[in-house]
Amino acid sequence: MGWFDKVLGDDRQRAETKYAGRESATDKAARQRRQGHRRGIGKAAAQGQAWEERDRQRDRKGGWRRTTW
Repeated sequence: MGWFDKVLGDDRQRAETKYAGRESATDKAARQRRQGHRRGIGKAAAQGQAWEERDRQRDRKGGWRRTTW
């Protein structure tokens, strides 16, 4: 413990009382990072579904990919 801690007190103890019940900056950044990764999932799924539907339509119509089997 340095002289500064003796003057002001223990930082951890002060932080536990002053910021009790609040989200830490580290936890907040991690939460936002996780949310950012999930942000594009719905859009990508919708684009994949639309592509799949178009592909099925081409198969049903017999588009440019006619199979011999």
